[in-house]
Amino acid sequence: MGAFGNDLMKHNLDLLRSKARKEAVQGVFIAAAAIMLATLMVCFFEQREITLSGLIQAQRTNLALWILNAMAFVFPLWGQYASRMIVYEAGAMVRHQTEELRVRNDQLEREKAFASTHDPITELPNRPLFYDRVEQAIRSYREGSGNLTLFLLELENLKEIQDTIGPTAVDIILRQVATRLLQSMSAQDSVARLDGFTFGILCSESTGKEQAEHTAHRLQKVMEHHFDVQRLKLSLHTSIGIVLFPEHGEDADTLVQKAGVAVFMAGKSHDGFAFYSPSFDEHSPRRLTLMGELRQAIERNHLQLHYQPKAAIPGGKIIGAEALVRWNHPKHGFVAPDEFIGLAERTRMIKPLTQWVMERAFNDCAQLRGQGHEITVSINLSAKDLHDPQLPDRIVGAMSKTAVQPEWFIFEITESSIIADPDRVLNVLERINGLGFGLSIDDFGTGYSSLAYLSKLPVQELKIDRSFVRGMLLGSKDGVIVRATVQLAHNLNLKVTAEGVENEETLELLRQCQCDIAQGYYLGKPQPLEQLTDRLGQLAARSEVNTG
Repeated sequence: MGAFGNDLMKHNLDLLRSKARKEAVQGVFIAAAAIMLATLMVCFFEQREITLSGLIQAQRTNLALWILNAMAFVFPLWGQYASRMIVYEAGAMVRHQTEELRVRNDQLEREKAFASTHDPITELPNRPLFYDRVEQAIRSYREGSGNLTLFLLELENLKEIQDTIGPTAVDIILRQVATRLLQSMSAQDSVARLDGFTFGILCSESTGKEQAEHTAHRLQKVMEHHFDVQRLKLSLHTSIGIVLFPEHGEDADTLVQKAGVAVFMAGKSHDGFAFYSPSFDEHSPRRLTLMGELRQAIERNHLQLHYQPKAAIPGGKIIGAEALVRWNHPKHGFVAPDEFIGLAERTRMIKPLTQWVMERAFNDCAQLRGQGHEITVSINLSAKDLHDPQLPDRIVGAMSKTAVQPEWFIFEITESSIIADPDRVLNVLERINGLGFGLSIDDFGTGYSSLAYLSKLPVQELKIDRSFVRGMLLGSKDGVIVRATVQLAHNLNLKVTAEGVENEETLELLRQCQCDIAQGYYLGKPQPLEQLTDRLGQLAARSEVNTG
């Protein structure tokens, strides 16, 4: 308690004491008045008159008046003592309560200060405190006391998990993530939660790029293990952006901003992490523009579907086509699919993008079938699509809008999309296959667990990655891999499509391998529906002439 509080307490106690003394004095006067009144009454009753001698006589002879006289002194003294005790106890009680209020106020102030600088879910430092610690580390570095590396770790699929099992489970995962990160870093490092799905890590003991890369690998390994929530084993997909001070910036804002750019590029790389590079800045304004305009492009139907033919081996008859989305931006021109599809996955636009592709492909296939072209259309699904338990229902909804049959379509999935959470993906794939749609594993051979899950997956086709097909002419082991893959698939009653066929020589080798279907520029580049329709019409007319 401060000096002002002590003075105020003393003043209040003095007021209580003075009031008690005043009440005691008033009690003395009342007692004296009562004694005088009692004496007058005794004198009158005994002598039928009031005289001085009668009053003296009453005081001498009446025992009750003696007791009353004594009480006139006892009660004021007792009242004075009792009032002092009450004042003392009141003061002690007020002091005790004031101390409790002070302690509680200090606790509330500490809690308020903690809440203003820490995340309420993970209890990690929040963005303002993290920025402050970065600035402090920068000042220490300039004074010659260490190096500085900053990591941004983004949980890419946590939004899908939240949409599926709810925010409460996500809070549990976030606390588990915070614990893992804290345990994996040293006490000198700072771990913070910057926003919903992004964590910041400040390493002040890093000695350069090589050690930063080692730390990134360690963080990835920490996040690889499943998270147990509501009896589910969930996997998180992470992207890590890395910046070095002072190489990439000299203040906290610049470092964090450039680390954010590195996170975006990490999401597109196979490594899962990326160091910031000045070349990334060329994409940043463009990326910001595309992020805002992709949704509009989907809603306003500004995207296009092109179709790359798939031909049977042997014979060369076009039996199918793969639907490939294209975006001709009014300002930036042609935007590569890898760029805006990756952007859609990171900005949670992949769901409406996939929905648009499905509905357009269903309409186009219905049109082709209506013109007598009985081909099968392949549609690509991203890893995030397969982690959406509502995907089969959305497929049914899109199919109901057109007069199409499930057997007219094949959904293509990648090996990497299976690895992340095979049990959940398997459930979604079984539901899709149960609807009557075909399934194909795209880019087969580039993953690491295909053989382990191949017998369990309800697929009907394997697509050999173009890297193996192109290497067949070089006399390398790629030809052996292709032949072994074809034999394995046929033993499992699966068809095989070879991608990247760009010449007749490659096509001939695939015939010798007994591959079923070929796809590549030699057979046809991706083309709009109108061009595919014209080509199918020309082939049909030529076939009629030959048979006639």
